Amino acid sequence: MGKTLPSGNEPSAVPDERILSLLLAWFSPAFPVGSFSYSHGLETLLAGGARGERDRAFAAIEATLRWGSGRSDAIFLSHAFRAGESGNGSQLRDVVCMATALAPTAERRAEALNQGSAFMETVKAVWPAPELDDADCAIPYPVAVGISGAAHRIPLSALVQAYLHAFCANLASAAVRLCPLGQVDGQRLVSDLAPMVALVARHAVVAPLEDVGGATIGLDVASMRHEYQNVRLFRS
Repeated sequence: MGKTLPSGNEPSAVPDERILSLLLAWFSPAFPVGSFSYSHGLETLLAGGARGERDRAFAAIEATLRWGSGRSDAIFLSHAFRAGESGNGSQLRDVVCMATALAPTAERRAEALNQGSAFMETVKAVWPAPELDDADCAIPYPVAVGISGAAHRIPLSALVQAYLHAFCANLASAAVRLCPLGQVDGQRLVSDLAPMVALVARHAVVAPLEDVGGATIGLDVASMRHEYQNVRLFRS
């Protein structure tokens, strides 16, 4: 007697497959948040000669992941997730206000809000959930990811790690376009950053909101200067 194909309704298999499908879709380069158009200040940093090779590009991305907005975003995401999970509107408003206020430059603020709006609008259109019906689309990107993940019951640790991986992959892609780096070196950057992604993700899921903060002064200054740069490939 031939083996019967699975029906697709097995409760032990479907949740993991659904979660993986959502993570792959939400953090794919094809997801329409426009992440390819932002460099997070790297364009000015590299144009100024402060970063001009693979090791130095790695150092800049690792710094923002470990000490800058990558780490803060992961903490905001985690707290937005818990606020969405518990239906705590007051806590969610606090996270939204802090995530918006702590953007160090106008371009970085626009980067967070534009991507957040695009992400939320797409999720609500393609993956609707009752918890998202009244969600405001004008929220920073990590907050939009957090409440969407909570609405779809995605494990927080997996959501944070996927978000940070996509964050690093996008900056590595920007570095490939800005530096004399090939595609293989770009993937080496992503691979070399993976341990730090895991470390920051583990911290972020348990960190209090008061742990948010940054010390990537060089990249923040580069982002400020980018607003006045004459020739630009990126929006930040």
